[in-house]
Amino acid sequence: MRRVELGNMSNGRFSHLLRGVWLFWQAVFVVGTGSKLWEVPTGPFASSSNVSGSLQWAPRCQQRHLQDDVRVTAEIPPKLDGTWVSTRCEVRPGPEFLTRSYSFHSSRHFQALQHYYTDGACEDPAYSLMVRGKIRLRQASWITHGGTEAEHHLTKVAIVLHSMAAKQRLASRLPPACVSLSLGRALPGKPRELYNTRAGRGCLAALGFSMMEMGLVRVETHHHSHGGKVQKLFLGDIHTDWTQRTQHRPTGYQQPLQNAMHHIHPCPVCALVYRSSEQRPAVLPRSPASPLSLAGRWVSQSCETRPTVLFLTRDFVFDPSQHTWEGVYRHYSDPACSQLTFILRALGHYALGNPSVKLSGASELVFKVTRVKVTALDKPIAKLLNGTKPGKCGRTGGWEVGAEQDLTPTDGCTVLGIKLPHKEYELFKMELDHRKHPLLFVGERPTDGSSPDRPLKRPTSFQAPMVLCSGGQAQPSYSRFESKQEQLASGTGKVAQLLIPLFGSVLFSWFYVY
Repeated sequence: MRRVELGNMSNGRFSHLLRGVWLFWQAVFVVGTGSKLWEVPTGPFASSSNVSGSLQWAPRCQQRHLQDDVRVTAEIPPKLDGTWVSTRCEVRPGPEFLTRSYSFHSSRHFQALQHYYTDGACEDPAYSLMVRGKIRLRQASWITHGGTEAEHHLTKVAIVLHSMAAKQRLASRLPPACVSLSLGRALPGKPRELYNTRAGRGCLAALGFSMMEMGLVRVETHHHSHGGKVQKLFLGDIHTDWTQRTQHRPTGYQQPLQNAMHHIHPCPVCALVYRSSEQRPAVLPRSPASPLSLAGRWVSQSCETRPTVLFLTRDFVFDPSQHTWEGVYRHYSDPACSQLTFILRALGHYALGNPSVKLSGASELVFKVTRVKVTALDKPIAKLLNGTKPGKCGRTGGWEVGAEQDLTPTDGCTVLGIKLPHKEYELFKMELDHRKHPLLFVGERPTDGSSPDRPLKRPTSFQAPMVLCSGGQAQPSYSRFESKQEQLASGTGKVAQLLIPLFGSVLFSWFYVY
């Protein structure tokens, strides 16, 4: 949720700098260990090429939401064969509302079916896109641990309009040349080709269409103790700025698709999306309205990934009677959230605003962060913080591993980019899951690292939903993940120790509190 103003360094230049530092960091490990490109480099900032483990929650959370322990595995390279479908009406920045059904074949060919809607419940289909192409998996990502980089090549994109009203809305967004070439003769229910290998992509860009999400891939298999399993396909994130989305190289993920044969049961949306076609888009069942009720403790459902090397879990407590909130953000160095690096605790107040005009059922809020506490959990981070100037980041020289420090007396921490107090304009929404348990959706963070510190920058899409743990001490803890690789040799470890302060100084200026 909250980004405690962890640096407003501008987007492109910083992103390239971070990528460069990260590439250099990973190169050290590859050289030091002789790792193959398909392997995720091991060591302080990574897990293994095949990671698995158990996600364990406090008893009340476990009883209400997860029911049992789950062992998670993720193979590199991932196995994509099969059909993967949306589990709910998806909200992309804009906002855009859609459902997706992607099929991958052993020949590397894929077909993607995207249904777009006029409403946030995905009840009123506007148009569908049929996408065909090829995907080539490359090396393990050096930017986003646990992910695999990929290249895609489109061979065909076609559109099917579902109403004349949809045609008129699209025509108002497209240049006149695109309207005459692509939509002029299009009729509802009839496929109309927008792109093939002989035509240009100008109209696709004007439409805001991009398959850059194929640039980053991760597949997780969740093994339940009762014997069932769920497979999830994570594809690259969509840039929150519409003008940047067609060129964006993802470093984070969207909400995952689930394997049509291995998904959470029951999942009525999965079945509807799986059976859909370009002429017959899925029309999702109306879900009961769920008014915003924040009281209680809300926690992440799993390890979460953010753009540019961020892995974390969130733990929020709201007190509506006092309009206060507290957020605990546990940051990790690996996609399994098994290697904890530091904990950030933020406190403040919030005010509930008006219902959202752009997103039906969502509410606008304003949050103020007034206090932040940080706990360093490894020596390099503590050393980095102890090197700051007096009065710039807590008590100088007082940082110790495992000891919490209050940053409020120094108005934040310059090396971490934290400024206090800080205000943000937010977007919240509540839904019920398939067991009728409440889910809390919090606004998605800007991809460029900026802060929604003005009403015009209020989010138009959401992060992964959080679950309610009523009255429970919901402290998510992750057991150590199994590894098929040996740890780094001691020589490489010494090089790592020398590089951590350099890497930390860059990385911390990009850390968010979500």
